[in-house]
Amino acid sequence: MIPLHDDNPTSTTPYVTVALIVVCSVIFLWQLAHGPQGQQLVVYSLGVVPAVLFGYRELPPEVYAVPAYVTVITSMFLHGGWLHLIGNMLYLWIFGNNVEDAMGHVRFIIFYVVCGIVAVLAHALPHPDSVIPMIGASGAISGVLGAYLLLHPYARVLVLIPLGIILYTVRLPALGVLGFWFGLQLLSSLMADPNQPGVAFGAHLGGFVAGLALIPLFKHRRVRLWAQPRYQRR
Repeated sequence: MIPLHDDNPTSTTPYVTVALIVVCSVIFLWQLAHGPQGQQLVVYSLGVVPAVLFGYRELPPEVYAVPAYVTVITSMFLHGGWLHLIGNMLYLWIFGNNVEDAMGHVRFIIFYVVCGIVAVLAHALPHPDSVIPMIGASGAISGVLGAYLLLHPYARVLVLIPLGIILYTVRLPALGVLGFWFGLQLLSSLMADPNQPGVAFGAHLGGFVAGLALIPLFKHRRVRLWAQPRYQRR
């Protein structure tokens, strides 16, 4: 199930959402410019390595770039491949504008970063001695998804459903789309081997829960949770 668009207009221009997409894309091109070996160096120097973050290990001098606590932020802007980047930016583009609209530009920046930090800790705390670096905006964007779920659960989302070689599109309530996404992350986290490289499902879950918890604090007072959808006429 791949979301393509939502029928949920906004009243403000999502400057921060667009800026985050541009920044992440530019940084990814910068990563590619380093070549295969250089990219791995960037991942270890600017990604979150739990064992380094909690002081169990130290990076070699030639890899060290910033203090370990700073990587909690820098890791949010790195991606491991085109699919990783495009998938994250697609979700941010579809759901981020309405969340930004509900809280304003400055609050949205703070909310995004806080959700990203919670996501990092949700991944790192259960495995503090892990030497596998974590990168990506997925944790912060998961927070955006959690916020969107409480703000607009009944908004219609156009999703692409591949069934073999046949592709179907259907409009579903955000509650179903994001609920399915969360369930998939939860199931995948239970099946994943934390000692092997792969997707940091714990970060997705942590970010999503942070978004659910923080949206009542960050939204404007006039904004209601569980709002009925506002459709654009065509």
